[in-house]
Amino acid sequence: MLVRLEMDEERMSFHSFECLPSWAVFLSSAAHLTAGIALGVLYFRSLWWSTCRFTGDSRVMTMVALMIGRLTLLGGLLTLASLEGALPLLVMALGVLIARSVAVRRVREVTP
Repeated sequence: MLVRLEMDEERMSFHSFECLPSWAVFLSSAAHLTAGIALGVLYFRSLWWSTCRFTGDSRVMTMVALMIGRLTLLGGLLTLASLEGALPLLVMALGVLIARSVAVRRVREVTP
């Protein structure tokens, strides 16, 4: 029943990458990777800051607001990338994973 949903054999996707030359697709992918790394660094630094505040005496509402803001920002930017297609979403998610691996490595060095 859900087979062949495409009308007139046209792809149902955002057309930004279909009409671009290959160098522009590479440049756009590099920009999405950079944005993903920056988003991941921001996300995991905020997570580290929240973790340090949980051990001390801090306000619970501030931590909850920060958690909601952090997840909303990550989800919103990944959703915007998904509107451009699968390639920008995957490249941006790869950037977040790269930032995660760097953050985990730094935390292992800092904590005894």
